[in-house]
Amino acid sequence: MTLSRRGVLGLAGVVGSAGAVGALGAAGPAEAAGATGAGGAAGAAGAAGTGAPRAAGRVRTGFERLAADGYAVLAGQKVGVVTNPTGITADARHLVDVLHADERVDLVAVFGPEHGFRGTAQAGDSEGAARDPATGLPVYDTYDKSGQRLADVFTAAGIDTVVFDIQDVGARFYTYIWTLYDCMRAAALAGKAVVVLDRPNPVGGRRAAGPVLERPYASFVGREPIALAHGMTAAELARLFNGEFLAAGPAPATGPVRLTTVAMSGWRRGSFFGETGLPWVPPSPNMPTPDTALAYAGTCLFEGTNLSEGRGTTTPFEVLGAEGIDRRWAEAANGLGLPGVWFREAYFTPTFSKHVGKVCGGVRLIVHDREAFDPVRAGIGLLVTARRAWSGFGWRADHWIDRLTGSDRVRTLVDAGAGVEEVAGDWAAGLARFEAVRAQYLLYS
Repeated sequence: MTLSRRGVLGLAGVVGSAGAVGALGAAGPAEAAGATGAGGAAGAAGAAGTGAPRAAGRVRTGFERLAADGYAVLAGQKVGVVTNPTGITADARHLVDVLHADERVDLVAVFGPEHGFRGTAQAGDSEGAARDPATGLPVYDTYDKSGQRLADVFTAAGIDTVVFDIQDVGARFYTYIWTLYDCMRAAALAGKAVVVLDRPNPVGGRRAAGPVLERPYASFVGREPIALAHGMTAAELARLFNGEFLAAGPAPATGPVRLTTVAMSGWRRGSFFGETGLPWVPPSPNMPTPDTALAYAGTCLFEGTNLSEGRGTTTPFEVLGAEGIDRRWAEAANGLGLPGVWFREAYFTPTFSKHVGKVCGGVRLIVHDREAFDPVRAGIGLLVTARRAWSGFGWRADHWIDRLTGSDRVRTLVDAGAGVEEVAGDWAAGLARFEAVRAQYLLYS
């Protein structure tokens, strides 16, 4: 067989993978997780990377380990990939380009989530169907599709296996994990398999935090009862979805999907993204940095209010405010003594979204101790103090805050004058139950 363009590029990836194997040495507890099927049995994906060799200790993503094993779990299958700009190798090549160039993989379709395959759409939008100019592959739009409607898309695409590889940020209302859930349910309906290529939770995974969703409040920002800050990776969530929800979820019940998860190597639950050695690509237009992700699980709650959550600024979710707010809000927030964070008086003018073109006063979060910082408690503290410090405070008329928090409890408690500890105490029992379930599906120490 002659080396076509696909063959040459594919070979380059294999050579790079081989170089990284020697650098890593023996696998530790996380490395031993490997690739797991629906039953959790260890697979053969090795601890290696694609592209140029990197120093020992760098995290190897699920995709890198899949490549190191010669894409064995995809052999003989027509493959469709659910991804976006975050689906990259350690040397910043996109996995669609790498897979398309490798003759061992029969890649026939790409599926884009919210914001689109190329990531150009704003919140609540997508890029629609298209053809990828780099590979010529058809790109299907999954946004706002679920159940049989999404199953029909998979059938029309002619695939056997759905591969998922998207960088999550660790918050229940970040929709990529529900794209994963919807794809798993649709794949089960259509008789397709699912392979999840894991990536780090950029804010760590030592613990879960915040309220657990109640099913009457389910939506695309929370399909099932998990904690607001779930403390899991995409592969771990896929295992939990398969084991806890697919058989008993909303109609039509599907039963578990044929699931394979390809774990990372080198990742530890206490690691933040800057410790991974991986390049950061913004997962969505308003998630520019890992610092944004760190604050997001708490400050995104302001989407449910009449205050700006910082969209239309260079630091979304790190600045919050509205016209008429002054230094008293920052003073009140600092007065709570929340660990790991300071609140600084701030002023900004959004270029789009809420309060566009208007000077807003408010707060900027400065996280000085990531280990101690609890973004959900910080978000509740900011809601409590904003309501007290600014007479103009209000909830969105559609009570979107209830979808974000997973019930009406946070809203009604804050309206009743409750403090941070009282609000957090209200969700403690549900969180403890979730943590017990969560522990069964974790892949890393």
